This record gives sequence, structure tokens and C-alpha cells, in this order.
Amino acid sequence: MKLSDIIKSCVVCAVLMGSVNICFAENIDPYDDGSQYAYGENIGWVNFEPNVAGPNVGAKVTTQKLTGFIWAENIGWINLDPNDSDPNTGVANDGTGKLRGYAWGENVGWINFDPNVPGDANEYGVTIDGDGNFDGWVWGENIGWMHFGSGSPVAYKVRACVVALDDLANFVDDWLLSGPGLVGDLSGDDDVEFEDYSVFASWWRDYCPDGWQLK
Repeated sequence: MKLSDIIKSCVVCAVLMGSVNICFAENIDPYDDGSQYAYGENIGWVNFEPNVAGPNVGAKVTTQKLTGFIWAENIGWINLDPNDSDPNTGVANDGTGKLRGYAWGENVGWINFDPNVPGDANEYGVTIDGDGNFDGWVWGENIGWMHFGSGSPVAYKVRACVVALDDLANFVDDWLLSGPGLVGDLSGDDDVEFEDYSVFASWWRDYCPDGWQLK
């Protein structure tokens, strides 16, 4: 076995063993295919990646919570973390993709991401699967139900970027290479080495940052 292959194998093993959680910019619609819309019968489209410049615009997804502001043309801005100084408020993520808690819209009040229907044992709350796809329903007293995905009559969904095995393969392919334009050069120094590995390992099995270049 070549030395470079041995090193690549070591990198793979090390990445699979490491994980930390970090905050970062908006990370919705990683493939730029329009996977950024939820829909409410009473409020219309809700955009999780609005094309508006400004701080905290767009949903930011981590394994702990959702933060940022999303936009609905008919009701205005919705704050996913209305009291960011209190970790027990806003929309929380249990680490497996099951969401709970409340977002806040100045014009519509509280929006529940884990609603229960009295007398109904079904779970309607929002979940995020291993590929970053949102599913489920939210409920607001003043807006009714909002849904996160459908195939018809109009296809829509919300998706977050997730670091997965294809990212690992793309990173390892560039290991120990040098030159401009390498997708594995996460530190921007034209070399793919342990500094880049530390960046990648910090995101492993977590939601990746805006513009994640390994996708």
C-alpha cells in the first residue's frame, strides 16, 4: 500500500471519530435547487433562504437549534430564536433532527414546531432527516398549519446542508495535493493538509456552513 493511501485511510478513521458543534451562517438549499420553501394554506410561501442582505437573514440549522429570520410575503419576518440569550427558548433540535419549541412572528405571534392535536396520537412536528430534508407541520394560532414538503400539485421542500460520506470522499481525494482550486483546501492556502482536516472534522456529522465547497 502506498504511503499516501495509508495517510488517506488514517484521515478517514480520524474524521469518523471526531465531531464538534459550531455556529455558522445560513445553510439552507445546499444544491441551489430551490429547496427553501414551506407552505401554509392561510399564509402562502415561507422562504427559509430569503435573498435579502442583512445579519441573521435565513435559517441557520445546527444539531442544537434553529436560528435566524425567515420570510413570508403575507405575514412578514419570523424569528426562529426570539430570545437568543436563553438556550431554552426558540426552536430546538434534539440532535437527531427532531425539532421542538416556538418561533415568533411580530404580526402572527407564536408558531409551534412540535404541535399536538388533542385526541390524535400522530406526531405532526418537524423533523430533519440524515440528508437534511425537513418534514412535518408547524402550527400557529393565527396562521393555522404550515407544511414542509410536498410532491404535488407543486413540488416544494426545505433542505439544510449536511456533511456526509460524499463530502468525506471529496476531501480525501485531494489529501496532500497542492494548487489552486482544490475543493479540499478548506483553509484557503492552496494545500490540503491537517489544517484542512481540522476544519472538516469540526463539521463532521453536523450541518455544514453556507457555500460548503465539498458538495
